[in-house]
Formats: sequence, C-alpha cells, structure tokens
Amino acid sequence: MKAVVVHAPMNFGVEDVPEPQMQPAGMLLKVDACALCGSDLRTLRSGHRKVTLPWIIGHEIAGTVVELGADYAGPWGVGERLAVAPVVYCGVCDFCQDGRYALCENYKEIAQIWPGGFAETIAIPPEAVQHGTIRAVPRHIDPAFVAVTEPISSCIHAQEKGQVGLGDTVVIIGAGPVGCIHTALARTKGADKIYIADIVDERLEMAEAFAPDATINVAKTDLVAEVRRLTQGKGADVVITATPAPIAQVQAVEIARKGGRILLFGGLPAGKSKPGIDTNIIHYNGLHLIGTTIFAPRHHRLAVKLVTSAQFPVDKLITHRFPLSDFVKGATVALEGKALKVVFFPGS
Repeated sequence: MKAVVVHAPMNFGVEDVPEPQMQPAGMLLKVDACALCGSDLRTLRSGHRKVTLPWIIGHEIAGTVVELGADYAGPWGVGERLAVAPVVYCGVCDFCQDGRYALCENYKEIAQIWPGGFAETIAIPPEAVQHGTIRAVPRHIDPAFVAVTEPISSCIHAQEKGQVGLGDTVVIIGAGPVGCIHTALARTKGADKIYIADIVDERLEMAEAFAPDATINVAKTDLVAEVRRLTQGKGADVVITATPAPIAQVQAVEIARKGGRILLFGGLPAGKSKPGIDTNIIHYNGLHLIGTTIFAPRHHRLAVKLVTSAQFPVDKLITHRFPLSDFVKGATVALEGKALKVVFFPGS
C-alpha cells in the first residue's frame, strides 16, 4: 500500500510499504481522510521523543471498517465509518478508575506505538478497540470533518476546565488551527468578547473567518496594553495560550482579569519551559493557572456531535485538501504556516 514514511527530520515522502498486519482481536480500516496536526509538523521538522524513525505518522483519522479479526469483540461492523482519535487509555490506573481519563498514567497513542493514518489502510489494535477513542459517524458527513474531531476534543476539554461561558471576555494567544478552534468554541459557549493574537498577519487573516471581535498582531502592538485598552483596564476573564512561545505564558498572566483563568494549552519546547512568570501577579490577583492536555472519551463524543451539527464552522477550519500522493506538497504548505488544517485523502 501507499503510506507516508518519515525517515529523519525533513526527510519524508510517500512510499510503497507492506499492508498492516491485523491482530486477531483488532480490525482493519480503509483510511478515508487523515489531517495534519501541529505535533505532526514538529515530528516532520525535528522528530518526536515518542516516535522511533522510520515511521508512519498521522493521528487524526477518519476510516471505514473493512475487516475484523477472528477474535474481534468490538461494537463496530464491516462498512461502518469511524472517527478514530489516537489516545488509548490503560483503563487500570487510579485516574482511569476514577473516570479521569485525560490524566491516564499509561496512555498510548496511535501513530506513536502503532503505525499511523497517513496510509491507505490502518490496523487498529485490540487495545484501541477496548480502551481507545473511537466513535461511529454518519456516512454522509465529510471525512475531513470527521478527522479533525481529535483537536476539537482537546479544546473542548480545555474550555471545560477553564469554565468558559456566558459573558466571558476571552483572549487566545496563537492564531493557528488550535487558536481558531478555541475561538469558535468560545463563541458556542456564549463568550461575550473574543480576541485572538499572533505575530503573523496571514494567520490573523485566516482567523477572521471565525469572527473574533478583534485580532491583535503582537509583533506590531503591545499585547498587554492592547488587551487593557479593549477591556477598559480590566483584563480578560479567560486567557488561552495556543502557541509554544514561552512569552505567551508570561503575557497571559499579565492580561488576565483579577480572578481570571489561564489555560496553558500549548506546551513549551524542552529547555524553555520556565519562562519567568511573575507569580506575584498570580498570588495577588487570585488567578487560576490551569494545565490541560489530551481529552477524555466524552470530549471526543461532544466533538463528533459538534461537527455533525451546524454548531461549529468546521468547513472554515479545513483550508487545504490533498490526495495522499501529494503529501510533500501539502505538508510544505503547512510547514510554511500558510494553512490552518490540511487534510489528506488516501483514496484520491
């Protein structure tokens, strides 16, 4: 079959590889669509600590069941269309036992432990059948929409932890796909004012499709001063850092309103994760600093419901579509920051 193989940083392409081997309790999917994630881009640029190269990446997957193993005991049948998110929970740690799956101590991911979805076919292992994040979707839904339910799930989890809601003023730092998802999601939750910031005009122009109340180019404007101006000196109820830039976390503390919530959504690069935040501001202003990563199965369920309804502008999120054979071309567009979500279609 055809698949994208990453051999080394910036050394990748579509190749002929053996068909995946289905385990007796697993299943085989034809990949209908697979979206490119920010972590995929980092892997393409510089590798990934959990990925041993050469490897097939891709973890935002929409697929159709084509074969079931002899010992398969899952709920899905041949011909069923599925949204496959990568996280596979252990099911036995204290957090899983408490239903706090996003804190699972032993979770694994498709495209890290098992080969990913930038391929014509993917083998879903028994662990994912039993404890994974997989959901059936209506056949009429665009596979590209199905694929991007994974990042939407993470954003739903974050905004739930940050209690984003009616009347809130929300500032999102980072206007990439995640920042745009947060913008749209905050609007569905009833936020009153939403401002999105970035250092690149082209990204801010793409973010305009999600109807923020204002965009802020922080390469040209002082973010702290501008947020104070926009909020009559009060600051934001919620600040979301959707970027790996350390300065964003520093600024988030400085622009939050007293009692505000700061969602540290974007992780920082190794060696740069101690950015010098003024903790006195956190202390005296009673701020809530909230770390958030991955998601629980119910967040994925909500994401699927969102994209299969008219409540979320998922069509605006997907700016580029390519056949899998054009992976290098599509990945280059994303690596150059000229896209929000790029989705690939192995059958094209």
